[in-house]
Amino acid sequence: MADIDSRTSRAYARNAPDERPLRGYATVLGVFAAAVAAVAGVARLTGRQLPVRPAAGDLALLAVATHKLSRLLTKDAITSPIRAPFTQFEEPAGEAELNESPRGHGARHAMGELLTCPFCTGVWVATGLGAGLVFAPRITRFGMGVAAAVAGSDFLHLAYDAAKKTVS
Repeated sequence: MADIDSRTSRAYARNAPDERPLRGYATVLGVFAAAVAAVAGVARLTGRQLPVRPAAGDLALLAVATHKLSRLLTKDAITSPIRAPFTQFEEPAGEAELNESPRGHGARHAMGELLTCPFCTGVWVATGLGAGLVFAPRITRFGMGVAAAVAGSDFLHLAYDAAKKTVS
């Protein structure tokens, strides 16, 4: 099986500029699938039901909160200690954000890619918030509201800075 895995990896990454850690990706996907299965199992055991149709307000709040939290986790300077075991600092990216690159091989590299990609992390964040809406909707909505307010504040700060530059 290891031979098939390495052959598959080599064939897959033939044109890639660097090694593609397929086993690491599979490990990360397995953790995600296990977490989703655990949440679904607990929901079933406790009699929790998914909404038939999510409310439009919840979806809007979920989208904005997911955006903010995924950027906070993947780009913010203050959360760099979470990413540090899996990433390497490259440079400041402006507006309190950092550019980092994944380091290591296998699962470590795959985690580094996940933790430096707001699009990738967004799936995890949205899934976690969605589970929160099933198990603890009130506190989850409150937390999503706070994250959405911070996202709005971020955009206002950027707009303010841009307006100052056009006046100067």
